[in-house]
Amino acid sequence: MEKRIYVDNAATTKTDSRVLEAMLPYFAEVYGNPSSIYAEGRAAKAAVETARAQVATAIGAEAGEIYFTGSGSEADNWAIRSAAKALKDKGNHIITTAVEHHAVLHTCQSLEKEGFEVTYLPVDAFGRVSVDAVKNAIKDTTILITVMFANNEIGTIMPIAEIGALAKEKGILFHTDAVQAIGMVPINVKEMHIDMLSLTGHKFHGPKGSGALYVRKGVKLTSFITGGAQEKNRRAGTENVAGIVGLGKAIELATEDIPKKAAYLTKLRDTYIQKMLDTVPYAQLNGHPEERLPGNANISFSFIEGEGLLLFLDMKGISASSGSACTSGSLDPSHVLLAIGRKHEEAHGSLRVSFDTENTLEDVDTIVTAVAEIVERLRSMSPLYETFLKEQK
Repeated sequence: MEKRIYVDNAATTKTDSRVLEAMLPYFAEVYGNPSSIYAEGRAAKAAVETARAQVATAIGAEAGEIYFTGSGSEADNWAIRSAAKALKDKGNHIITTAVEHHAVLHTCQSLEKEGFEVTYLPVDAFGRVSVDAVKNAIKDTTILITVMFANNEIGTIMPIAEIGALAKEKGILFHTDAVQAIGMVPINVKEMHIDMLSLTGHKFHGPKGSGALYVRKGVKLTSFITGGAQEKNRRAGTENVAGIVGLGKAIELATEDIPKKAAYLTKLRDTYIQKMLDTVPYAQLNGHPEERLPGNANISFSFIEGEGLLLFLDMKGISASSGSACTSGSLDPSHVLLAIGRKHEEAHGSLRVSFDTENTLEDVDTIVTAVAEIVERLRSMSPLYETFLKEQK
């Protein structure tokens, strides 16, 4: 079978062999329930606590501030709903942005139906929210600010430390969805004044079905799932020990040398962007040119449908994306691309590639060549493109 090129690491990553090796004993050897007091249970419990410490170390937190979840989306839901419930007597106003992941947006929309007021801040043409916009949106009733660390579609990194400092100054809880940022940029929750942070293992070579929520000590966290004493009585259900072990090992590996990894991915990313924009006419980069995730490149191609591009790329052995993995079944244009000013037809013609350290410069050349051929083919079938060319003459 011909080697495929996988560049959809923002959707999910391959589980690292070292992570899998760490997980395997917890399926059939150390299989005890962590809540049990006998030897098998104690061994499983010790593994869970080791992973908790690994996650805490990776983001500059304390082990007691880490709660395990089943996904990043669950962590987002838990953080936002818990804050709203715990602080409803103090106020009902939440501030977020128009480009958040749907796990945040849909949760906020749900809370609006329960009587909460939500401000969805606009972003600039690069997808960044300004600190001043956040500051100006604060009211006496504001109880939570939730802004993603880095955008999952266009890779733009938000001014998290500055927003965190503002939130601390105003005495407002600050949550960030850092699902895309873990292992890509250095994160220290204390230095950045982050009160709550969501993450998930499968974005940095850990297993699917494993996530975590950081909650700063002193922040009141209400129970998300009731019926058991797990996670300090906050999330009932027998722990996914193997998944938690995998998450701990994966985040340890992902954060051990971020500068070296980021430098390599940035080289791939910038080479890809430059070659693509030089090769394919009527293409434009989405997101900030510098303040973006090192492996993320999102480009819109006029006069084509992104779905067609993806299907043809797949036939050529290239796996990429047109946006968020969670909305791949939707025919609606990306809310992120619309928020940065792209027209509907431009948003429909976007391609996101997200590189990993296994990718090479040769992969970049292969992708650029393939995309150029496919875009030309798709445009040759487009009456809009034909009309555009005639108007140009």
